Amino acid sequence: MLKSYKFRLFPTKKQCSKLEQTLEACRMTYNGFLAERKTAWEERQENINYHKQAVSLVALKKVHPFFNEIHSQVLQNIALRVDLAYKAFFRRCKSGEKAGYPRFKGFGNYDSITFPQVQTGGCAIVDGKLKVSKIGHIKIKQHRPLEGITKTATITRTSTDKWFVCFSCEIEKHKQRRNNKAVGIDVGISSFAYLSDGTEISNPKFIRKEEKELARVQRKLSKQDKGTSERKRAKLVVAKVHERITNKRKDFAHKESRKIVDKYGYIFVEDLNVNRMVHNHCLAKSILDVAWTDFFNKLSYKAGNADKTLVKVNPAYTSQTCSKCGHRQKMPLSERTFKCPCCHVSLHRDYNASLNILSLGMQALANA
Repeated sequence: MLKSYKFRLFPTKKQCSKLEQTLEACRMTYNGFLAERKTAWEERQENINYHKQAVSLVALKKVHPFFNEIHSQVLQNIALRVDLAYKAFFRRCKSGEKAGYPRFKGFGNYDSITFPQVQTGGCAIVDGKLKVSKIGHIKIKQHRPLEGITKTATITRTSTDKWFVCFSCEIEKHKQRRNNKAVGIDVGISSFAYLSDGTEISNPKFIRKEEKELARVQRKLSKQDKGTSERKRAKLVVAKVHERITNKRKDFAHKESRKIVDKYGYIFVEDLNVNRMVHNHCLAKSILDVAWTDFFNKLSYKAGNADKTLVKVNPAYTSQTCSKCGHRQKMPLSERTFKCPCCHVSLHRDYNASLNILSLGMQALANA
C-alpha cells in the first residue's frame, strides 16, 4: 500500500533560483518532446515512444550543457509525462470522451519535478534537511517520520511561490478493529451531509464566506497593467486567497472523512455524476464549493487503508421514496420535509434519503 508524506520546504534565494531554472528547463524539454512527437506524426506518420525520447537525452546534454545540472532521472520523468499524456489522449478517444490533445506548457506553467528512485540518492532527507542532487541541502519542516520503503519524491511549487516535497512510500496496511456498524450518507447543499444515524454535518460554505474578499483582490488585479510588478504582486494576493479557501476545504474533508471511517465498518454513499450536476448554473457554485468528489475520494482511500467497506449506490429517487413504506412522490428542492401520505411518517428530506441509501447499500452487499 502506498502512502504519501508532504513536507514544506524553505529554500534559500540561491536554491530558489536553481529550482526555478530547473523547472524552466524541464518545461522547455517537455515542449520539445511534445513538438517532436507532433511533427513526426504530421510529416512521417511515425510514432515516437518513451524509450526513444529518453535515450535522446544523452545527445541533448551535449548540445545544451545546462541539462548536465539536472538529475538524469528528472529528465527521464519528463519523457514519461509526455508518454502518459498521449496514452490518456488515446484512451479518451477510444472511450468517446472529449479528447483533449496534449498541450504545450506556457512560461511558469510547469510546477513540479519528480525523482522516480529516491533510494539512488537523487532526493532524500539527510541530517534533517532535504538533499537534492545538483541543488544542495534544503531546509525542511518534517513534522513526522517516513514509514516503509520510499519510492518517489516530487518537489512542487505552488501558485503562492511555496515549495513542498511529497514522498510516496510503500507501507503495510494497518488494519483497524472491524465493526458491523453501517451508515448511509446523503450529501447536499443546505447541509454538507446527513447520516442515517441522524447526524447532520453543516455546510461550511468556504467560498461564500470568502467571496467578498476574493472580489476585492480580483478588482485590484484587474486594474493593474499586464507585465508590471504591481500586477504580479496583485496576482499573488489573489492566489493566496484561493489557497486559503482550498486549504480550509481540504482540512474539513480530511477531518470529517476520518471521523466516519473510524466509527463505521460499512459506509454507503451516492454514486453522483458531479460534472453533469454543475450544468445547472443556479447551483453550480454551491455544488463546486462543497466539493463532494474530493470528500468521497478521501473517504474511499481512508476506508480502504482501514480495511472498511465503502459502497456507492444509485442515488435515483432516494429523496422521493419513503424510507419506511416505500411510497414514492415528487419532491421539489424547496421542500425540506418528507411527509408520507401512506404511513404518515414525517422526516427531514436528507435524513430520509440517507436511510434509503443505507437500505440500498445493504441490499447491494447481500447480493454481492
